[in-house]
Amino acid sequence: MYSVYILKYEPAENGDENYTCTKFTVAISETPEISIPVLDNWTYVYYTDIDENGQVFGIDHSRFDNFKDNNDNPIPPDKSYHVYNAFIDFHSFCDVFAEPTSEGMGIQNLTGIGQKIVHDAAFSEPPTNLGENIEEGSFFKNGKITLEFKGLSIVNDKNCAIIGYDSGKSIYKMIMQPMPNFQVETTGTSHYFGDIYKDLETDWVQKVTLSEFVVSETTLPMPPNKINTINEREILIRNVEEAEFLVE
Repeated sequence: MYSVYILKYEPAENGDENYTCTKFTVAISETPEISIPVLDNWTYVYYTDIDENGQVFGIDHSRFDNFKDNNDNPIPPDKSYHVYNAFIDFHSFCDVFAEPTSEGMGIQNLTGIGQKIVHDAAFSEPPTNLGENIEEGSFFKNGKITLEFKGLSIVNDKNCAIIGYDSGKSIYKMIMQPMPNFQVETTGTSHYFGDIYKDLETDWVQKVTLSEFVVSETTLPMPPNKINTINEREILIRNVEEAEFLVE
């Protein structure tokens, strides 16, 4: 699955952080690229933790529940979750790992090249139930997340600190019920890592890279009963100027 999405950040007068997804496109396997109309120009307010509805970063679960592509075809629940998770990944890297923590160890504790710390988010277990499709009891538990001040670089003509992150061994369980009396349970491990390039002058993130390896076993209520898979995932987040943003 290959996806491209564009986010625009606009601070509000009341201090809220507003984000607008101008478009989101997806290509599944060898099929042509499709868009997701319900995400076109969708604006949401970023929340620093889990909101009163149990939603991570305040991302509205219902927005991703049983949605369709631009051809009016339903998007499978597992693919819907990947779309939802794209927003979670963005804020995890740019607002959790790349910003100072209110308590515990964080990026603010990295003061010299070569230094490594265990991040306050290590071993955290954010909720992953998503609307009607991802059932209660699903979870993702991070491993021993570390941050490392790896060096300096230039991105977008800006002097940046290179902050490496590594999740350690993470584990997860996802319980789905795509139809009545048909429950699918997937368990597995994840290891993700990458680099954050943060502008030394403005503190804005200029680029993020990610590589993730996922090993999973899916249990079905019918033959073949168990399916084992190994997946690799890559992410590139870029901070672009307004002119390039408008072209996109």
